[in-house]
Amino acid sequence: MARALHSIPLVSNRTMLKDARRALVMWLIFVPLVIIIFVPVLYMVTMAFTEEANQFVVPIRWIPQPATLQNFRKIFADPLIPLTRWFTNSLIVASVGTIINLIVSSLSGYAFARLEFPGKNQLFSLLLFSLMIPAAITLIPAFLLLRDLKLLDTYHAIWWPAAASVTGIFLLRQHFYSIPSELEDAARVDGAGRFRIFWQICLPLVTNSLAALAIFAFLGLWNDLFWPLIVLTKQIVLTLPIGLVVLQQGSYIQRGLAFAGSFVATVPVLIFYAIFQRKIIAGITTAGMAGR
Repeated sequence: MARALHSIPLVSNRTMLKDARRALVMWLIFVPLVIIIFVPVLYMVTMAFTEEANQFVVPIRWIPQPATLQNFRKIFADPLIPLTRWFTNSLIVASVGTIINLIVSSLSGYAFARLEFPGKNQLFSLLLFSLMIPAAITLIPAFLLLRDLKLLDTYHAIWWPAAASVTGIFLLRQHFYSIPSELEDAARVDGAGRFRIFWQICLPLVTNSLAALAIFAFLGLWNDLFWPLIVLTKQIVLTLPIGLVVLQQGSYIQRGLAFAGSFVATVPVLIFYAIFQRKIIAGITTAGMAGR
């Protein structure tokens, strides 16, 4: 009995020491990562509120002296820089594109999880295989198709190529698999049709996945530069990322305006993520728990 009592503090001390070492390792790994990610953001914010004459001051003044809103006044007042229009375009593209993505992914995910039809497994394997195909391979065919359909320089040129997300279909398929089949059987006995079962029973049970997919789709469309830069040329339909590229063109680049525009483009994304971060984590952590 006495030996057992003496061994308890030793075990406790060893556990505490092990936990302390693990915590130290985690801090040594993640603190540098946080610094690498946070410092560029801090630099962008600093330069956005710094006068153009002080943009190249060395060493960097992390607290602007003096702080100014002049850069923001210029980008919102200059008629040659329709930042408000670009911001509205990005909001429309990201919002409508996200809704289309959710509709297509939820219907497809439900079909692959709950329906039986010939070639289902082969078709789903083909979808997963498409993830390994580089986007550059489909770039020219997609552009030529949109050109023939006369959809270039429109929102449709961005919406429809992003309508079907293989990642979204896979994510929702995994969650639809986790729903007990007894719920569908009970609804079918009560006279519910297939679409009503999908809409009123299955879809409300995968809201975490829908929220996570909506956030990923929205942020992807909001931040996308490569594809809109190819299919959009008219200034009136440009999105905000392309507008930031326009701000950096010319013989003299006004860094203050470029950083102010970047700040305007970044703040909505950070707010959006801060509000829905729990939904993101909940949707991802349960994605593969019930898959088959």
